[in-house]
Amino acid sequence: MKMKRTLSILALGMALLIQASGQEKKMNVLFIISDDLNCNISAYDHYLVKTPRIDQLADQGLRFNNAYCTFPLCGPSRASFMTGLYPDQTGLRDLNTLVRERVPEVTTLSQTFMNNGYTAARVGKLYHYGNPSEIGTPGHDDPPSWNIAINPRGRDKDEEDQIFSLTPGSFGASLSWMAADGTDEEQTDGKVATEAIDLLKQFAEKDQPFFLGVGFYKPHTPFVAPKKYFDMYDREDIVVPDVPEGYLETLPVPAQTLLTRWQAQNNLPDSLARSAIQAYYACVSFLDAQVGRVLDALDELGLRENTIVVFTSDHGYHLGEHGYYQKLTLFEHSDRIPLIVSYPGQRTKGQITNSFVEMIDFYPTLTEMAGLKAPEYVAGISMVPVLEDAGATIRDNAFSMLSNHYMSRWMPNTYQGYTLRTERYRYSRWEEGGPGMIEFYDRTVDPAE
Repeated sequence: MKMKRTLSILALGMALLIQASGQEKKMNVLFIISDDLNCNISAYDHYLVKTPRIDQLADQGLRFNNAYCTFPLCGPSRASFMTGLYPDQTGLRDLNTLVRERVPEVTTLSQTFMNNGYTAARVGKLYHYGNPSEIGTPGHDDPPSWNIAINPRGRDKDEEDQIFSLTPGSFGASLSWMAADGTDEEQTDGKVATEAIDLLKQFAEKDQPFFLGVGFYKPHTPFVAPKKYFDMYDREDIVVPDVPEGYLETLPVPAQTLLTRWQAQNNLPDSLARSAIQAYYACVSFLDAQVGRVLDALDELGLRENTIVVFTSDHGYHLGEHGYYQKLTLFEHSDRIPLIVSYPGQRTKGQITNSFVEMIDFYPTLTEMAGLKAPEYVAGISMVPVLEDAGATIRDNAFSMLSNHYMSRWMPNTYQGYTLRTERYRYSRWEEGGPGMIEFYDRTVDPAE
């Protein structure tokens, strides 16, 4: 078994240890994660959104067409992929519980690298982090996961009183936006990129193996980006999703409840919807530019030759589909994520795979690629076979769940739901199932679900 695993890694075009200047050099990891990014990017063939730097990364790596989060909410999703466990295993299904309150002895993904001589560093949001309320603080971080943790704060946080919001004074859970003055580098995500670049320089100078988590805050609300990114999008070019009259009544009560819980941002008037979507797209292009800055530094420092690069998001996001904005549904736009993996000697460079993968698969994949061993309890499946051959399959479905119990103070009823996505179908079950609590979609005839 050990020999088989070693040969698998060699087939990726990289040995467990790379020879460099007579020294054995370990494979680094640059893990870049965005917040609330759906697949509305040009790398995923979106009709309008411009993401040239992410497109370039897709040309250098493998794009996953069917990657899904395990829980479409920041806290549970991030705890899940960092532990390699499903939310029902971590017991973490809300935004307030810390990872080690539920699984105190867990060895996280970055800890496994730390335990093998790596420096694990975090810039920005990797675990849950109130966005924007906790910007500049550690948030709900897990300190044992890092040797270095940096919490940037930019002028977007300082200028919150200037931001328009559908719910005045509310930004994290309300549609809110602003075309900002100033430069990219003054914004929080600009500072995330700058701090990440500084760390890469330090690692290069010291020849130190690293696991670097770069957690950007955009395009999460408030949608704030420099004005030039808003100017990239004409509101008249934006297509606002159409929702048939009477649609909500066709859904189970839990799905209806979740889709209508934020009344101020349901079924927005056309002009307001276009402005909100334009602002989201502006933030995506701003995010793209910051990702490009980090990747440029990786190249300029000569680190790309022994670094695995991952780009992804914690979950998806609705922009008017089902008459709804935000995440936390069991529909495609909420559960599906962008995922690109690039590494030296890649045979699947510039290709696309349709294999289903889940975010818990990150843990066994990255440890295997670095020649490390993941804990036996990790529930994910290594994506290495797909990275070797884009036509390979490691899963024929993807599983996601959600719970709105943490919102009980705002909602009269709370629900838990599960969904299974296959190539053709989506099956969703609310609570224990039964009459009126099941959704079943044939996506060949109803891709909008």
